[in-house]
Amino acid sequence: MAQDFALITRDVPPPAPGEVQVRNLFMAVDPAMRGRMSDAPSYVPPFALNAPMEGPAIGEVTASNHPDFKPGDLVFSRLGWREIFNAPAAALEHRDRDALPPSAYLGFAGSTGLTAYAGLIRIAGLREDDVVFVSAASGAVGSIACQIARIKGCKVIGAAGGARKKAFLLDTVGVDAAIDYKAEPNLTKALAREVKALGVKGIDVNFENVGGDHLQAALALANKHARFAICGMISQYNVTDAPTVPKNLTMLMTKSIRMEGFIVLDHKDLEPQFMADMIAWHKAGLIRQAETVHEGIENALTAFNGLFSGDNLGRTLVKLGEPVHV
Repeated sequence: MAQDFALITRDVPPPAPGEVQVRNLFMAVDPAMRGRMSDAPSYVPPFALNAPMEGPAIGEVTASNHPDFKPGDLVFSRLGWREIFNAPAAALEHRDRDALPPSAYLGFAGSTGLTAYAGLIRIAGLREDDVVFVSAASGAVGSIACQIARIKGCKVIGAAGGARKKAFLLDTVGVDAAIDYKAEPNLTKALAREVKALGVKGIDVNFENVGGDHLQAALALANKHARFAICGMISQYNVTDAPTVPKNLTMLMTKSIRMEGFIVLDHKDLEPQFMADMIAWHKAGLIRQAETVHEGIENALTAFNGLFSGDNLGRTLVKLGEPVHV
């Protein structure tokens, strides 16, 4: 709720020894932040009360008291939700400002891109000519997963909510088929229709971001020995009642489906190859940044809430400043 947040202004002193001062250019908001607003056990600790929120950000060094950083360096941190800050050098990672636009390091060349890459390449074992079904396909991770699958020679069916998002999937992301689940009373029937229209038997890979009836549809249309990469379950994050779907989990057994959940932090070893691929694909015009940008830190909460109301296309970012050094 908005009343649980406060916008605070503070003076930022010069960096102390070993510290670096950074002016953030962009910060990103993620559905996973919702989980950190609870003290339930998880793979990351909850946000601290009466402290700045945290999240991925890309910024520019404005002052440095550490030999590894100099003014003008582009740096990644998890110290978003603030405009200017001091941090120990260990909290920052260099990024090549000449290889990609700054915001790309929060999108296709950032954690969302690595999530899509790891889920498809490692978890799902993506193969050429696979039929891939992506839920929340117009979102930050889903839109990149669709593009990677197309680059790898697969057919892609994406699901998203609303005519605007369906058009975005077809015209910008470049999927082979798209489903507007808000206009479809039965998602399983809609997916079956698109599978038939593509002239294939079923889906080989499910990149799952939603869960619920999306997962139920994927199970129903899965080929034998299909691989499911479970990235998220956004339909369940705010549920207070017991889940009612999927009702067909026995298909995991009858179709010999392999389903695996994953967290991107467990796949950081893929980062060098991932980054090399992303830079090469971007230079070749094969992948593009799909993003919704809000202006100003005062709109950060609006940006975050848009993740759950369905307002965003691609990665949701908040622009916090302009680069000084170019």
